[in-house]
Amino acid sequence: MRALFAGARRKESAIIQFARELVLAESPSDTPAAVNACMEIAAAKAKSLGARVKLHKPSKGLSFGVAFESRFGVRSRPSQTLKPLLLLGHLDTVWPLGTLQSMPYRVADGRLWGPGTLDMKAGVAMALTALEMLTEADALNREIILLLNPDEEIGSPFSRPITERLAQECAAVFVLEPAQGLAYKTARKGTGDWRINIRGIAAHAGVDFEKGASAIRELAHLVETVSSWTELKRGLTVSVGVAGGGSKTNVIPAEAWVEIDVRIARKADGARIERKFAALKARDPRCMLTVTGSINRPPMERTRGTARLFTKAKALAEELGIKLEEAATGGASDGNFTSALGIPTLDGMGAVGEGAHAAHESIVIEHLSPRTALLAGMLIGSAPA
Repeated sequence: MRALFAGARRKESAIIQFARELVLAESPSDTPAAVNACMEIAAAKAKSLGARVKLHKPSKGLSFGVAFESRFGVRSRPSQTLKPLLLLGHLDTVWPLGTLQSMPYRVADGRLWGPGTLDMKAGVAMALTALEMLTEADALNREIILLLNPDEEIGSPFSRPITERLAQECAAVFVLEPAQGLAYKTARKGTGDWRINIRGIAAHAGVDFEKGASAIRELAHLVETVSSWTELKRGLTVSVGVAGGGSKTNVIPAEAWVEIDVRIARKADGARIERKFAALKARDPRCMLTVTGSINRPPMERTRGTARLFTKAKALAEELGIKLEEAATGGASDGNFTSALGIPTLDGMGAVGEGAHAAHESIVIEHLSPRTALLAGMLIGSAPA
């Protein structure tokens, strides 16, 4: 590990420069051409290291960028003892084109600042640098697959099947999302989104009050009903985030709607909450509900396989003088998909910083080298067969 740490130190300026290139290539999820341009930067780096590169293009008519797959090291064969490892990340961000004008890339106060630095372009730079170090040392003893997705920030509707297929080839998955503080993530909540449209009956609020059926009053009942499904001790939360309806103050509202966020810590709660939404009925029989939505990411539960990965990472971290902790989070990632397939998945292996999705997004430079070295160490003989 000392040699890896020294190698990462020597490459620290290159990590920073590569992260800068990626950040300056703004890549909002809803702008495929911009995402693809950022992917090209990563692809060029992978090709320079001799990786076997493949681009996964969406079907005609779908508005997503490409997913980028690259394979390093010994080509995987069914007879091989060591199965591949999957490095999993994304290059899309939540920031629209032009954000750099108000949130410029800069180096100051021991940090890199700018849109996408933490979530998660620095993590991608760390991963490709770790692979560069191992390639130069001829140290890769198994195939490493790097998959970078173009749509993680919008739920991975295009890339999910690609992620799941590649993960099933692998012994373990390392997710390049930012750390939780200084910790690796061993559990994440699953997520779900619902929308309920309510159709009532319009009427004059003064002349024909009794003839109306208020969609907003029905909405108020619904908010209380679904909110009551929260069970904090189980890690289950139901949050009404956006709502609206009505037209004029003197009109009984005929239309209303509500959008709801659901988080689950246990896979079994997903089916249970879906049944609850499916069974919703209007309290006023004159109103009609249209309910759409589902659990779209299963939870990443702390499995034995993931716990074993963390134990190995913690031991390697100690050799680097790092006290590595584990954490659970309410946010989701593409690691949720791989963990739900039963594949040991360790998350939060990217950069250390703060402000993901916020104007103060930044990473702490002093953690780049040791965490890149730790990632490299996890890729050579520290994961299961």
